[in-house]
Amino acid sequence: MKIDPAIKTLVGDVDFDPTELQRRYDRERDIRLHPKRNKQFIEVTAEFSHYVDDPYVEPAPTRDPITDEIDILIIGGGFGGVLAGARFRQAGFDNIRIVEKGGDFGGTWYWNRYPGAFCDTESYVYFPMLEDVGYVPKQKYSPGYEIREHIHRIAKTYDLYSNACLQTAVTEVRFDSSAQQWIVSTNRGDALRANFVVIANGPLDRPKLPGIPGINEFKGHTFHTSRWDYGYTGGDEDGNLVGLADKRVGVIGTGATAIQCIPHLGASAKQLYVFQRTPAAVDVRANRPTDPEWESSLASGWHSERIENFNRVVTGIPQEVDMVSDGFTAVGRLLDPTASWAAALIGRDLTEEEGEYINEILDDKKMNEIRARIDEVVEDKATAEALKPWHRRWCKRPLFSDDYLPTFNRSNVTLVDTGGRGVERFTNHAAIVDGQSYELDCLIFATGFEVGTALTRRTGFDIVGRDGLKLSDHWSNGMRTFHGLHAHGFPNCVFMGFGQNASATNFVFILDEQSKHVAYTVKEARARGSTVVEASEKAVADYVAEVNPLAFSMNKFWVECTPSYFNGEGTPDDPNGFFANVHPAGTVGFYDMLREWREQGELSGLELS
Repeated sequence: MKIDPAIKTLVGDVDFDPTELQRRYDRERDIRLHPKRNKQFIEVTAEFSHYVDDPYVEPAPTRDPITDEIDILIIGGGFGGVLAGARFRQAGFDNIRIVEKGGDFGGTWYWNRYPGAFCDTESYVYFPMLEDVGYVPKQKYSPGYEIREHIHRIAKTYDLYSNACLQTAVTEVRFDSSAQQWIVSTNRGDALRANFVVIANGPLDRPKLPGIPGINEFKGHTFHTSRWDYGYTGGDEDGNLVGLADKRVGVIGTGATAIQCIPHLGASAKQLYVFQRTPAAVDVRANRPTDPEWESSLASGWHSERIENFNRVVTGIPQEVDMVSDGFTAVGRLLDPTASWAAALIGRDLTEEEGEYINEILDDKKMNEIRARIDEVVEDKATAEALKPWHRRWCKRPLFSDDYLPTFNRSNVTLVDTGGRGVERFTNHAAIVDGQSYELDCLIFATGFEVGTALTRRTGFDIVGRDGLKLSDHWSNGMRTFHGLHAHGFPNCVFMGFGQNASATNFVFILDEQSKHVAYTVKEARARGSTVVEASEKAVADYVAEVNPLAFSMNKFWVECTPSYFNGEGTPDDPNGFFANVHPAGTVGFYDMLREWREQGELSGLELS
């Protein structure tokens, strides 16, 4: 392909062979493809059920079952549920209840209390409702406990604790057609009746375990990072894990969680073994405290303006200034397959081949940069080589840390690279890799959450709509919604989360926009005298047809990626996969579309009765 000189200027010098680099990526991907794909992971039930126990509170005291009626019942007390509750309160609704299986609000930030837990999105755009509650985060990137405190702050501001059912797990959600109500059953014998149900229990709470032979034979101490055992390790979320001073510790996983807790484990354990299947692509973090002068200069509306700027920059829409200016905004433009930012700079639309060329070259250059940094930081050459990631930048969520790579310069830290195959098996007191035994006192699973598994497996319950229609059956071949929120056959039920709306680097932005939209919709329907809101069958069919093209257009990219939850562990055509149901409008366009829908005031696509 002949390249326009203007495009060559945009990408700069190319001192490597892109074709050979892609061949390396393909080889590394093929090594890691597991024949079972998502089914390789063990469900945390039966003998593994203790991995989902809540270590942060005492067992819930016995109480009488609740059988009252609620106007709006929200399932899930993370950012999604709390934001929905807050926005409903702002819309004038009083009779609200949140049901949450954890001991407090927080969602993934309730469960993730491992040492070093930080958000990798800038706090000033990640934290929602900052101006509503009068708060500014203390650092550019906030620790988990500050995020958790902010969720509690919102819940207290909007009185969401007063009627909440904490330490309560939903077992079924069933529509009662005769009463036009939902009956929400729980593990505490509750039969909660609700006029409206919001499904806001996200995918980042249920631990995922690798299907390694002998996993249930290991006799040492084990736990998952989302249920951190400080009683064993000592210390707290800031580290100082004094209980590991005489322990040989093994960590399975090198993803977002692992790169944050491994520095603390390396600083405290007698010996740390990091078992690596796929190297992490880790860039510079450069965290810093909030500048008091900048904070005092903030004018009304600053928060929404910054969020909007961030969303536009990371999706490749040219802006005069990058307000956030960090690792995410630097690589965000790679999410735009058309390279529209480049088209704006050279003054014409790009061909598909030109857009692909720009994205691939800039991606390659960024990954070369990341690999070069490993050589600069890690002293042992063999370890440095093993730590290098070989995949496109967005095949996995970008990671940032200033402490992860230097940890491998410690004499008590050993990288056990498994060549993409993972740990071979476990014995009573050891992990086996390539026939070599690594004796362990403690084994920590930093293996993430069940993001790509079936809905009922992730949530622990099914949703039964009109005429006994089960959601698990209705969505067996993929989601079927209107705006990602409403499903035909499931009246007065809203689904919050990632499915069938636009992707976004900042997931909390999605949840807040959905909360605003749903609160408006229910309030407007009630104002018109309607008690039942349901997507029409035609609106759902039209919307699904609108969403599907992106799934096909993204398929080539995900096929070439190393396995991860992003591409269904190598199954990008999975109809229920992470990116299988993303709207083609993009983050900015999609939520502009929802705002325009609200401004029109017609509630088109919904049937009111």
